[in-house]
Amino acid sequence: MITDINQLDLSKKYTYQDYLSWKFDDMVELIQGKVFKMSPAPSRRHQEILGNIYLLIGNYLSGKKCKAYIAPFDVRLPLPVEQQIAGKIDTVVQPDFCVICDYSKLDDRGCLGAPDWVIEILSKSTSKKDITDKFDIYQHAGVKEYWLISPYHATITPYVLDEDGQYQLVRKTPFIGGEKVPVAIFPGFEISLEKVFFDSFDA
Repeated sequence: MITDINQLDLSKKYTYQDYLSWKFDDMVELIQGKVFKMSPAPSRRHQEILGNIYLLIGNYLSGKKCKAYIAPFDVRLPLPVEQQIAGKIDTVVQPDFCVICDYSKLDDRGCLGAPDWVIEILSKSTSKKDITDKFDIYQHAGVKEYWLISPYHATITPYVLDEDGQYQLVRKTPFIGGEKVPVAIFPGFEISLEKVFFDSFDA
């Protein structure tokens, strides 16, 4: 039994079945079988932004057939049928925030399939993973909309999946200042940056 992350050989690849058997406290993600340690504890600024996002989007979703979740919340990707049967799912991530509109993907362990919308809040320790590794797996899995939020620059960079399954920038430059970001999967809904970054300042 694996009770300490140091017992793992991080040069190896693992599956979701392995992930379920681990009994240590460290939070990790699996990306194509590789183990990635998550940040020990998100910063206060990160948590304030995440709280604002959850309130803004959660209020909008009230009464709608979509659910919002914040980390820790396991999302298992990719999900070909043959891998589900064989127990060979090799990607388990915990997005900072996600929206799921297909309830058939939800179970007691989290989400089995691609959320409709994922938001990651960048940190110094996870920025590279969010911008490269997670970008690729969310695109491959078919996550319709992917937002990257930078607490340091107070910007939001949204991507939307096109008909060819490739992410396209909503525009060439990030949204900043008092701008509002349109939500592609919910036409007519916009997120104000002032409300996202409200009260999220460094002490």
